Amino acid sequence: MKTKDSTTRCVSEHQDLEGAWLTLQPHWVIQPSSRPLPRTPVYAALRMFLSPLLRPLLRWRIRGAEHIPRTGATILAANHLSHVDPIAVIAAARRTTHYLAKDGHFSNPLTSFVMRATGQIETHREAGGSDALASAASILRNECALGIFPEGTRSKRTEAPFLLPGKTGVARLAAAHPRAVVVPVALVGTRDVMQPQHHKFPRLWRRFNVNAARGVTWLDWLASEQGGNQTASSLLALAKSDEHEIRAELSRLYRQFTDQLMGTLAAAGAP
Repeated sequence: MKTKDSTTRCVSEHQDLEGAWLTLQPHWVIQPSSRPLPRTPVYAALRMFLSPLLRPLLRWRIRGAEHIPRTGATILAANHLSHVDPIAVIAAARRTTHYLAKDGHFSNPLTSFVMRATGQIETHREAGGSDALASAASILRNECALGIFPEGTRSKRTEAPFLLPGKTGVARLAAAHPRAVVVPVALVGTRDVMQPQHHKFPRLWRRFNVNAARGVTWLDWLASEQGGNQTASSLLALAKSDEHEIRAELSRLYRQFTDQLMGTLAAAGAP
């Protein structure tokens, strides 16, 4: 049981670690997009009226919903097997969740209306990854929930394990918003609900599970011996290193965070 003195000491150490991390800000900052987040009145109406009607009809089970914060900057990181994956995450989150979508999804007036009404944000392929990161940073800056697939694409593997190696964009976003909670969300069975190139419509009668694991902030992970294993002193020392050494160490931390996140997804049941 923690005493008052030990709790105070932990809080102080955490504040020192955060201050030290901020000294490295020029090396990890992601400038948010200047575009405002889309308004989502239709999304709110769907969640209020349609969701209660659909939930009893769906053969799905949500485990760990209590791990998903109802407010504040949150990153919901899920494996990706099917077109229904974003819908599964959004339904489990019980809050407005923004996804980044390629500009091609906004070319048709009907799909464009649906995408914008549900809070999805258009990204432009010609701008590369910088546009996507800036849009994602804007979501987190506004204390909203961001849905992301760390694999970077839908897995096309035909045999297990389907989970692909994660890309470090999720770690970069977590590092740039060190108080945001990163929640691993394992989706199990969604490919059976709607397999790309095979099913034109979702087979809602098929069973699938959404398993949310306990979340972690970048700062908590950074301080953990099983995570980044960093202290305020080590970060301040790193800040005095040359540019090459700083970038190399940050890249190592991003890779480690991402690999551990993917390991947590696998442990939570991601096939």
